Amino acid sequence: MHTDCYCILLRTAARKVTAIYDEALGPIEVNIAQFSLLRRIARKAPISLTDLAALCDLDRSTVGRNAKVLERKTLVAVTKAKDQREACLTLTEAGRQVLEAGAPLWDAAQTRLTAAIGPDAIVSLKTLAAGC
Repeated sequence: MHTDCYCILLRTAARKVTAIYDEALGPIEVNIAQFSLLRRIARKAPISLTDLAALCDLDRSTVGRNAKVLERKTLVAVTKAKDQREACLTLTEAGRQVLEAGAPLWDAAQTRLTAAIGPDAIVSLKTLAAGC
């Protein structure tokens, strides 16, 4: 008996969805992972790398690497937290401008994805992301 591996199907779909968002965000020169971090930083700033990683459900090292890229692009500022052992992130003016310019691009990607897979599939994605 042959059945498709759901894990591989989802991973393949995730790469294709990522490509849709990355293409849409191309004009502002950030990818979807970076844009998502910028949005979360904007909502919670100042936020520590540890708290941001927990919020994103990512490893702290992954968030730290992406934060360094955003800092090099001058989109975030890194400061010391109250206990001096932790770094905190805030948006710079350039970061705010990227978020503003990216919002309609992100909206277009959302619309494209909804049209491609339908609203019922979006509900299923949300259920799956919430932990089935």
